[in-house]
Amino acid sequence: MGGDKNPENVVVQINKWDGAAVKNALDDAVKYILIKKYNYLENFALFDGRLVLCAITVTLALIAVLCDYLYPFPASKSALAICVALYFFSTALLSLYTSYKEKGIFVVAIQRDPASFNPDLIWEASSYLKKYDDKYNLILSVKNASTGSVNEASITKSVANFIDVNGVVIPELIESTVASMHDSLTSQRKEK
Repeated sequence: MGGDKNPENVVVQINKWDGAAVKNALDDAVKYILIKKYNYLENFALFDGRLVLCAITVTLALIAVLCDYLYPFPASKSALAICVALYFFSTALLSLYTSYKEKGIFVVAIQRDPASFNPDLIWEASSYLKKYDDKYNLILSVKNASTGSVNEASITKSVANFIDVNGVVIPELIESTVASMHDSLTSQRKEK
């Protein structure tokens, strides 16, 4: 029974004391709202960049293993040294990419103009939840694809505003928060 899980029909229950599970459940709900409610197209380019860097890193490790298998150690010393150096460089590059390019972004959605008159709008949602803290920080931004202008809205609320005492995520509460942020950003764009 694959397909999309609809949070309106599926009860999402998590361990409310597990910060990572709470953040992921709230992120999934925000993503669902942007993609399904607003009918935006999800863009995977940001995450594809990370996958490419991971593939390069794994390939370097496989090359090192293959070289060592085909030409046991003394003969493969220079190939191993090169692979190890490139491996550490690629993992450092991967760390920089996730820290400075992704910056906690968990969804990138594109709002296309049905008439193709206005340029595309790129919506990004990022969040963070500090360890041992109950404050969920959500940042929603919209970028005009042609001008590059960015508007941003953020909220900081306790996870108790979105999850009941049993650890059940309440989609209506998340949807109202995301909708108010979305409407705020939309009205800011129209005022400019």
